[in-house]
Amino acid sequence: MKHLSILVPVGHSKISSIVCTYKIFTYANLYWKKSHREDLLKIQLVGITDAVEFYDGIFTVKPHVNIKDLNETDLVIIGALDNSDYHFSIQQNKQIIDWIFKQYKNGAEVASMCTGAFLLAATGLLDGKNCSTHWAADSTFKGMFPKVNLQTDKLITDENGIYTNGGAFSFLNLIVYLVEKYYDRETAIYCAKLCQIEMDRNSQSPFAIFTGQKSHGDEVVQQAQAYIENNLQDKISIEFLAEKFSVGRRSFDRRFIKATGNTPLEYSQRVKIESAKKAFESSRKTINEVMYEVGYSDLKAFREVFRKITGMSPIEYKNRYNKESFSFN
Repeated sequence: MKHLSILVPVGHSKISSIVCTYKIFTYANLYWKKSHREDLLKIQLVGITDAVEFYDGIFTVKPHVNIKDLNETDLVIIGALDNSDYHFSIQQNKQIIDWIFKQYKNGAEVASMCTGAFLLAATGLLDGKNCSTHWAADSTFKGMFPKVNLQTDKLITDENGIYTNGGAFSFLNLIVYLVEKYYDRETAIYCAKLCQIEMDRNSQSPFAIFTGQKSHGDEVVQQAQAYIENNLQDKISIEFLAEKFSVGRRSFDRRFIKATGNTPLEYSQRVKIESAKKAFESSRKTINEVMYEVGYSDLKAFREVFRKITGMSPIEYKNRYNKESFSFN
């Protein structure tokens, strides 16, 4: 029998990712046992304290075993963190981070859910590898772990026995993915149907809300961002922005990328598409009307950029998120 360790970090983490992981793998074990007459995984909650409180003591989780008493495991699952002070969470869980590293080097696989990627990245195991996390934490993650190849659009990454996934309750998709890996497709389908989880999703792009990195402290870049956001209908070139804010073109490009994580063109595209998404969600405007409002005159180009950023066509997005949507070309 293989061993599954579901980590219970100290500090602020999401109890939902811990409970749902435990429950779904328990369902998988029960389903597997009907035909194979044995459990496939021994499932245990693992931590560094006897109990961890959640939401000001409303809930308490008691790990089955302390990491100091568990020398070997086959799969480690790191739940999502529930605060934005990721540096503090890493400091609080140094013992767990060291233990994760040791288990991986001993042959275990490791999976992180949502912002649990911050604890996984702190081990160094993600350096040079692909990774996903919640889209709202991407800028913070890039700043803390520049050696990691962050793929925020990906719902699940799978590389060398290390798994990560995107934001919030998309961790359910990772659980089903791992059930299929460790059991089989039939068991994964059973768990997905029982828990009503949509299988085989591969992107979180449709759920992302672009707000732009604004806490970088570069006043010139902040002014350029504001100009882009306030002039959606204009086609703005990097040369124009560099000249407007009296900065050399190459210097401006480097500063903008360093501050925001995007080139000026990428930033402009994301701002325009975010505005278009809001229009599709809340109005009866046609695709063409919205396209012109955000500064596009070529429908093909608009569709290509919209799909690149959201993973969906404009009409697919409108039909999904607007109850009163009308399909106009």
